[in-house]
Amino acid sequence: MMRKVWVADPGRQRLRAATRAVLGIGLATTASGLAVHTLTGAIAGGLAALLALFTVADPTVRGQAVTTALLPAAGLPVLALAAGLHGHPLWRDAAFLAVIAAGVYARRWGPRGHALGIFAFMMFFMAQFLHAAPGHLPPLAAAVLLAVAVSAAVRFGAWCYERRLRPAPAPAAPPPGRGLARATTRQAVQATVACAVALAVGQAVSADRWYWAVATVWWVFVNTASCGETLVRGFRRVLGTVTGIAAALLLAVPLHGAPAPTAVLVAGCVFGLFYTAPLSYTYMMFFVTVMAGLLYGLLGVLHPGLLGLRFAETGVGALAAAVAVVLVLPVTTHATTNAWIQRAVRCVHECTAQAVARLGGAHDADPAARIGELEALLGKVRLSLAPLVHPLNPLRHRKARARQVLALLDACAHDVAALAALAPAERTGAAHDTRLADAWRRVEAAVDALTARHTAPVPAPAPPAGDGPLLHLHGLEQKLAALAAPLASPPRAPLAGA
Repeated sequence: MMRKVWVADPGRQRLRAATRAVLGIGLATTASGLAVHTLTGAIAGGLAALLALFTVADPTVRGQAVTTALLPAAGLPVLALAAGLHGHPLWRDAAFLAVIAAGVYARRWGPRGHALGIFAFMMFFMAQFLHAAPGHLPPLAAAVLLAVAVSAAVRFGAWCYERRLRPAPAPAAPPPGRGLARATTRQAVQATVACAVALAVGQAVSADRWYWAVATVWWVFVNTASCGETLVRGFRRVLGTVTGIAAALLLAVPLHGAPAPTAVLVAGCVFGLFYTAPLSYTYMMFFVTVMAGLLYGLLGVLHPGLLGLRFAETGVGALAAAVAVVLVLPVTTHATTNAWIQRAVRCVHECTAQAVARLGGAHDADPAARIGELEALLGKVRLSLAPLVHPLNPLRHRKARARQVLALLDACAHDVAALAALAPAERTGAAHDTRLADAWRRVEAAVDALTARHTAPVPAPAPPAGDGPLLHLHGLEQKLAALAAPLASPPRAPLAGA
């Protein structure tokens, strides 16, 4: 895991994203601080820039620019609401829960709704973090607007490396259904209930820092779709917070808010947050916790007791989230995982169909266009299976079957990619075409068996050695047939249960 998080970085994508984040957030923070002449304004600007760079994830650069432009429209009214209710705790709490419900519900509109919901929530959170009253609103709003503009100028003007990349596919969620059958609706209810519990218990623990419990619930629910995913994410948040608190005790407390070294360490935390976030939520939370400690140091309120309170509030939030996903309209791990696996298998079928068509002479067939979609779907499968392959999962048989599914799907993706790579160069004759068509029909039968829950066909004998396309098709057929065993198990068998 250490090597995967810190060394493996194909195309240096994470390195570029993290470096650009440090540059964009640094410039936005500086500009906000100079414009409004307050430390809280600089912190507000830095947080707004971080959110603009971190949460906006539309598949195209144009879509990202539009979402970034809409962030202030979603966030500033919420910031004004939070500041206006500063002296009215009951109304403030009710408004916060309403923002949470709306923010989670907005995820049904894809990456844009997701980003706008997060930004709105964090504006309300920021008002609590900075103790913003109505009189603080004008400079804070100005800082947010300026920071979003500066970070957008860096992202879409000075260093828009995404323009040279193929747009990353963003697979839509499986059929959502209606009402409470829709995952986003159920999660909105779960998150609101969990935040209400966290808010009440968090205020009993601390009347001043309760918002950390609510933030824990919110971020535990981000990018999760099942009970298992949410439970694992809650554990990872607590682990990242504990290790981050230990580091903050060693780094942030001794600094006593000294501006220069604090700024350097905050920049390092920003880099670490962006560099590790795609692969490890634990590492991401470590850097977030250290950065929060450094910011508290700048505000002059940091001490070991405050970090201990941060841990207690995080525990409250994680526990509230765990109880809510288990008891309130639960979405099982099996239901989510099965939906993504079915979509991945169908995408394997579509990629293979394009490759075979290209091998048969259809120049308009483009298997490469489907490979990116398959990789994105496999990422969703890995995320949904993460609870079952987690080291702390005591159900060894389910863990073994989940690993078997992941290994077979990865092997399928390898065969499909190899077949797609051969397609542009291969020239097929009539005899070869017949064997290719027969092999393709057997792959189709294996896919039909998996998606229709029929008995998988027995793989045919291997084709002659050295025949690349046929070897890959035969390997694909075998792996698809092998998937039938773990996927066709009864609901209470290993892997099938949540």
